Amino acid sequence: MAEKTVISRSLSDNIAQMERLFCDCDDIKKKQMNLGRDRDVACYLTFIEVSVDMGNSALLEVLKYLRSLSREEIHAALEQNALGISDATYFQTIEEAGDGLLTGEAILFVDGFDQAVKIPDDGYPNMGVGEADSEKVVRGSNEGFTESVKQNAALIRKRIRSHEVKVRQKKMGRQSKTNVYLVYMDNLVKPGLLQEIEHRLEGFEIDGVLDSGVLEQLAEEKWYSPFPQFQTTQRPDRAAMSILEGRVVLMSDNSPVALLLPTDYNSFIKTSDDYYNRWEIASFERMLRYVASFFSMTLPGLYLAVTNFHTQILPTTLLLSFADARKGVPFPAVIEVLIMELSFELLREAGVRLPGAMGNTIGIVGGLIIGQAAVEANLVSPIVVIVISFTALCSFAVPNEEFATAFRLLKFGFIALSAWLGFFGLLVGLLAVLIHLSQLKSFGIPYLMPFVGADLNDYEDERDFLWRMPLRRLDRRPIYANPENRRRLWIRGQKGQKE
Repeated sequence: MAEKTVISRSLSDNIAQMERLFCDCDDIKKKQMNLGRDRDVACYLTFIEVSVDMGNSALLEVLKYLRSLSREEIHAALEQNALGISDATYFQTIEEAGDGLLTGEAILFVDGFDQAVKIPDDGYPNMGVGEADSEKVVRGSNEGFTESVKQNAALIRKRIRSHEVKVRQKKMGRQSKTNVYLVYMDNLVKPGLLQEIEHRLEGFEIDGVLDSGVLEQLAEEKWYSPFPQFQTTQRPDRAAMSILEGRVVLMSDNSPVALLLPTDYNSFIKTSDDYYNRWEIASFERMLRYVASFFSMTLPGLYLAVTNFHTQILPTTLLLSFADARKGVPFPAVIEVLIMELSFELLREAGVRLPGAMGNTIGIVGGLIIGQAAVEANLVSPIVVIVISFTALCSFAVPNEEFATAFRLLKFGFIALSAWLGFFGLLVGLLAVLIHLSQLKSFGIPYLMPFVGADLNDYEDERDFLWRMPLRRLDRRPIYANPENRRRLWIRGQKGQKE
């Protein structure tokens, strides 16, 4: 265990130690002031932004009280704990003071006094900050990011109370001067990753950054790819989990969506509650999502390839059922599929744009009415409605909306290839997608990790892949983390536990 630094009577020494402990933490405010009746007592106050109210709080009353005392009276009041606050806490070491700061309270150092005082205040923002609209989970926190980047940084610090969490602030946008935060753990982040991210951000200049989506599009290396190379989240617990994996969280002011980087295909399939539930159900649900991501892209094309080119692979009774269902339909199968796909996409877009409960209603009722009316009018066959509905369900099962849009777009390419070349066209499309994915990287991490490159991390990432191993077996951080600090779980007293 590292030796702790005892708080000195010299204020300048204490300030230097706190600056060392919280370097590159732009969300932590540090104020030097003079208190006492003659303003001859130097003090140092430090706190996390948005967790302390300087306008009307116990902290303000304490500072007013100390301004009315002489130097000797201030020291006597501190030594006798006469501040009039029942839960004021005194710390003997710099590390204890840092931990107290990370609970969301204010820490006061006074020149000539060899202890730090924690003064309670509002603390971290709580559930009042709002609920995440996307990335719904069955188990876990319901807090969501807000449009204030300062509050969002505080929500992450609320979950990781370590002085190793750093917050770098940048100004983006020539006219907007938007605050952008890079949040990471100094001891976990991979060497060179921060420099690469900052290099990407400095590689463009734009009038205004009004949302993190602007940063995402301009900083992507393969900007033409339908697959996102930055992962998005509105959940502070997901962002905190990513930071503990050695990743960097990029947040923009006025945007409730944070960017997680680097990322890979497998990260988009995971959800927060994968790690809060038992490994059996988490593995089953994750495999369902992998299957859903595949069918959301290929199912309509697969239907066209089978019914138009390769009917011999179907049982005779099923083939006759398909033929009977298509009686009276005036359009070829590909036109049927395109009509229904475009109708469902239109309903999805209308549901998003309409306000509140009306949006949910138009999605459900519109789908039922249009599907049934189209079948009764012999414009499409019932089997096509089933195929398109199942495809839509599969796309909804993909946890990340941006990731799901890639499959929604590629689906039309597979429809065209399968209608033209049958199974051969479907296989050509799959080969093209796999080649593209194999060439994608997110800040040096292969996009198909750990499908490929599993040996880069001694095959540890395969424990959290198509299936999720029991939590006690996930004792190593993924490939994102600094290679010198991969261990994240220690189980004491267990025979055979790796060291």
